[in-house]
Amino acid sequence: MTPEEILAQPPLTLSRRQREFYFENGYLSAQDLIPREMLDTLRKATQDLVDESAGLAASNDRFDLSPQHCAETPQPRRIRAAVDQHSAYWQFASSSLMTDIAADLVGPDVKFHSSKLNFKWPGGGEEIKWHQDIPAWPHSNFSPVTIGIYLEDVATADGPLAAIPGSQDRDLFDHFGENGAWTGFIADQDLTSVALDNAEEMAGPAGTLAIVNCRTIHGSQRNTGKHARPLLLNVYSSADAFALCAPPTPTSHTGEIVRGEPARWSHNDPRPCRIPPDWSRDGYVSIFAAQNQENQAQT
Repeated sequence: MTPEEILAQPPLTLSRRQREFYFENGYLSAQDLIPREMLDTLRKATQDLVDESAGLAASNDRFDLSPQHCAETPQPRRIRAAVDQHSAYWQFASSSLMTDIAADLVGPDVKFHSSKLNFKWPGGGEEIKWHQDIPAWPHSNFSPVTIGIYLEDVATADGPLAAIPGSQDRDLFDHFGENGAWTGFIADQDLTSVALDNAEEMAGPAGTLAIVNCRTIHGSQRNTGKHARPLLLNVYSSADAFALCAPPTPTSHTGEIVRGEPARWSHNDPRPCRIPPDWSRDGYVSIFAAQNQENQAQT
């Protein structure tokens, strides 16, 4: 569906102004939509998994561990395929609240794509360089949207997500390095054409939604604060968006229709998107590992 067709649908959870802001700017920060009980359930599930990661000495297909990780102070950078690691995550991602929010942005027929939970730990939380999401998992159109939720209060010092307004309608950049290897970020020479000074942070209290279109340029600074920044990220698309390659981190629900009906026709956007590496063959750990050019092979 086109943005005009989506906006023609009656709003379900987001206001019309919020929806218009998203389509104009490529991102949206929204508060006071997540019930406290739902947030507390997610926080407990996350703590359970952090505690579980204490028993690991190396990353695996469930956890990407930070360099500072140890049994005494477990610090996973990412919970991979989050909806498969704890039932609370899938209950949240597939809830009518979340699928209605997704429908307000992609249309009434909603497909689930992927899920992860990214951490930034105080003193060690890594910078996420400017990037766009869709180059890692191209689709037949650019409806995919990432809906993130902060599980704790996030201020500027904690490294909130930041987005470049309007960048979803501008260039789609290469995310490969000069040696032909996947880097997962936009090269400095390409960023000279991007209005980085216009970047808008999406900070806010626990439960704040940080929503980003798949073409929008976004990133986040290091966590220089005193608190961890866990950010649960779920990706949805219109049902008429079809993946063009294997996802970096598939889940058991990838491709599942979570609201409405399956598409009978594909919507094919004529704008091109370079195909990434074959993740089913080459493997993928996390954006942290990719941007730091760490070994992507899972251990």
